[in-house]
Amino acid sequence: MSETEADLSPVGLSLCDGAFKTLSAAFDRANGGFGGAPKFPPSMTLEFLLRYWKRSGDQEAIQIVRKTADSMAAGGIYDQLGGGFHRYSVDAFWLVPHFEKMLYDNAQLARIYLHLYQAVKEPFYRRIAEEILDYVLREMTSSEGGFYSSQDADSEGEEGKFFVWTPKEIRQALEPDDPEPFLDYFGVTEDGNFEGKNILKISRKDSLYNALDDRVAKAREKLFQYREKRVKPFRDEKILTSWNGLMLAAMAEAAAALNNQNYLDAACKNADFLLNLHTTFSDGAESEIRVFRTLKSDGKPIQGFLDDYANLADGLIEVFQCTGKTHYLKVARLVAERMLQDFWDEENGGFYYTAKDSEELIVRNKDIYDNATPSGNSVAADILLRLARFFNDEKYERYANATLRAVARQIKRFPQGFGRALSAIEFAAGKVREIVIVGEAGNDLERAVRSEYLPLSIIAPVRSERDATIPVISGRVSINDRPTFYICENYVCQRPVTSVSAAIEMLEDF
Repeated sequence: MSETEADLSPVGLSLCDGAFKTLSAAFDRANGGFGGAPKFPPSMTLEFLLRYWKRSGDQEAIQIVRKTADSMAAGGIYDQLGGGFHRYSVDAFWLVPHFEKMLYDNAQLARIYLHLYQAVKEPFYRRIAEEILDYVLREMTSSEGGFYSSQDADSEGEEGKFFVWTPKEIRQALEPDDPEPFLDYFGVTEDGNFEGKNILKISRKDSLYNALDDRVAKAREKLFQYREKRVKPFRDEKILTSWNGLMLAAMAEAAAALNNQNYLDAACKNADFLLNLHTTFSDGAESEIRVFRTLKSDGKPIQGFLDDYANLADGLIEVFQCTGKTHYLKVARLVAERMLQDFWDEENGGFYYTAKDSEELIVRNKDIYDNATPSGNSVAADILLRLARFFNDEKYERYANATLRAVARQIKRFPQGFGRALSAIEFAAGKVREIVIVGEAGNDLERAVRSEYLPLSIIAPVRSERDATIPVISGRVSINDRPTFYICENYVCQRPVTSVSAAIEMLEDF
């Protein structure tokens, strides 16, 4: 299936409506999540449900997301002292985790809690998002700016040893302070809940949205510092482009939404790290960009797979949406063009996992399911849909819609395996807006707009740079030298405004 043969029409939203009904039926109303034990954080499904709620207004959808997010953040699957989520829960109620921490989980979960905060303005969700990202900066970031892959479950030969406590240990660590408020809040008992010891969990869920009691907050910080003296789990310091792209997108989006300079610095440093060391331009020609998966111990690169290309492009788009630096958006487009050239299935549509010039394989497989990480096909469709809007180029939209149609039948049968694809369908078939904000970084207008949950939009900040090669920002200027807000649909724009209240009112109309 060539680009010219691909149909521009998107997969219908009826597929999303059917998926919601299936997910609602599978929802664990007592504990959150879907099905029984073991339970993995359903990040991509939650993102789809957030988008579904935003479009339809269906309150059950947002209730499913909040119940699941609350239960996970209150449970032992979440590191209540240091932030970040463990890989999965061995039970149905998020208490006992497999203690390994994965970069890809925390990247996707950070965005879920960030989006929940934007959607409902509950500060608890912001705190969880920030704690995840602060954990990554503290524990999972190299000095060069790359993000490490994982931390093991065990230390000193025992699974979970770094994370569990006895009441006696806590009392000793907190002396001379009163430990009782902390023990009560986190449900610590003499019997314990894990092999005679305690995995910390929030036992008083009725107070989940309340600010932490000062005594609990102080004890929490003190116990964290005490824990830092323990032998830490082994850290896998591989730097994978695909997983880094996921965290890059989360870090950049949080930088914009929360106006956080640390996250912005980390995002830009990571983007530059990946572009300098995990990509190459053959013969200096930007059109010949190649993406690597990782570097071997001898510094030699391993050829990139579809998810490396797609997730890198996703992260670069988010860095542009945060900074307005058009270089990142242009490179994202180059990565997408190379992805289309090397991975596209001309006969059946969709993308192969391996490039056409990779090692000779009997069969080139396709990765279509959104499992622990999003499939390369889902992310590819997502980024192509957004690039189509930035560059006013229907070619990308055709490829994206052909990719989604290729998996529509499987989505109908098993929607839980296609959360990222369903989110892309919501975008493809929805009422998308192009938002342009002209003004210096950090202006009040941009901060107000970025604090909102706007899944059916692309955002283009315009600084002093005026790049006419990017259609969405071409000709967009400030009014009376003030930050100026444009909102458009298919490049037909409403009257630009300069006040925060006027901009928010226009956003509420869609």
